Amino acid sequence: MKPGLLDRVIQQSALMRFRRWAETARDADLSDLRRNRAAARRLKFHLDELIHVADDRLALPVVGNQAVPVPYDADWSWRPELWCGPLPVQGIASVENKSTLGREVTLFHDCTHSELTLRQLRNTSAEDLAAYGLRLEVFRFDGSYLSLVIDLPASAALDLRRKHLIRFDAIVELERPLEVFARLNVQHGPNTEQIVRELPMNDRELVVEFDLAYTKLNEKRVEKVWVDLIFENPEMSQVILRDLFFSRRPRAEL
Repeated sequence: MKPGLLDRVIQQSALMRFRRWAETARDADLSDLRRNRAAARRLKFHLDELIHVADDRLALPVVGNQAVPVPYDADWSWRPELWCGPLPVQGIASVENKSTLGREVTLFHDCTHSELTLRQLRNTSAEDLAAYGLRLEVFRFDGSYLSLVIDLPASAALDLRRKHLIRFDAIVELERPLEVFARLNVQHGPNTEQIVRELPMNDRELVVEFDLAYTKLNEKRVEKVWVDLIFENPEMSQVILRDLFFSRRPRAEL
């Protein structure tokens, strides 16, 4: 509740009273000092609790934050909703093929018996810009493929040209070394252009760029853009995507 005028007056009066008690503590009567100390201790308990909770919450990444360190010349950037705010359903166990978490993330696999879990996590590090992350856990894996698909919004396809570079930034934590590939898919009419890049897992913060100049993209018929994250031999592994965002910029003219 927002404090009103009376609340602010009472708060200021209490502050002045405790300040006066502190300034006169060395010369105060012992009975008065004992009473003032008890009042100060009661207030200190609530103040410590308020400061503890406030420090904890204010240190967390802000929910809904869309700040991303995009290139200065980017003409589009975006972070999926899963990394921005809490989802109505925050986790799935025994994930079936084509299960979705949020509106933009889908898991594909061909396991006979699913021992996979997906869960949205609250990021707690002050270094994280994204408020939430995604944890993928794989136990026994009897399938031949596992991929996490992120559907990019329609704005990613708007005015998309072969001169564009699409950039993929992520903060990834791996339980054990794992090969992960990112595949950009651009649907134009009946055809789909694909570019595959292996993620450089030598660093927690990853940057991958897809150059559309090497495709046969029909710029007039671009309909949809999505990215697959493909995991090789994922059995008994855990992957946490602390952040995930995309940007687009035109290549410098020669």
